[in-house]
Amino acid sequence: MILSLDTSTTVCSAALHTLTGELLGCYELFTERTASSRLTTLLHDVVAHAGFALADVSAIAVAKGPGSYTGLRIGVSTAKGLCFALDKPLIGINTLVAMTEQIRPFYAPGNALSGTLFCPMIDARRMEVYCAIYDQQGQEVQPTSATILDEQSFANWLAQQPVVFFGDGAAKARPVLTHPNAIFPAVQVRPSARTVGTLAVQAYAAGQFEDLIAFEPYYLKEFMTTKPKAVL
Repeated sequence: MILSLDTSTTVCSAALHTLTGELLGCYELFTERTASSRLTTLLHDVVAHAGFALADVSAIAVAKGPGSYTGLRIGVSTAKGLCFALDKPLIGINTLVAMTEQIRPFYAPGNALSGTLFCPMIDARRMEVYCAIYDQQGQEVQPTSATILDEQSFANWLAQQPVVFFGDGAAKARPVLTHPNAIFPAVQVRPSARTVGTLAVQAYAAGQFEDLIAFEPYYLKEFMTTKPKAVL
């Protein structure tokens, strides 16, 4: 089995899959400030309620980012700690790829929207989002980046084919991306350990494991801090 976790945003989730891809359990919390206080409980419960122990899992998978600095640190630290304690391999999954896996099956090749591209977006302050673009096979056609949104964003893609924009950053994109090929689904798509696990099953079969010591979250941008004011 593979135990997966995602704390890329304020959503905190844990999932358990068999090595054949069957989902055994998934817990998700959508409240603020849940990752640090509830993550270990979710991980324990999703395994225990499926009738197993943590020692029974074959690998630990984690959404590596991009996303919240704090959330990613918590998730990756927890995943690495479990791997060290249980002597299990670590699998890192791009958060945007896992988000795309949630919505891609609804736009299967051959339907009315054949050729549709997918652009997952994570809010990154002001008019900036973390995003990438994937095709209907889930292959990357525009790499992950921090993008400032305006009327010309994605103009070259929208001129050629429909693009589905989703994730919490898509709310900022909707008012400025008015091209008829810009699609904004009514259903909200949030990062989830459910699809992190789906992709981790494939990575496990391919032997794609992380260097447990060197692995770090995919922050995408440097963490910005301010100096505290001097005490008078």
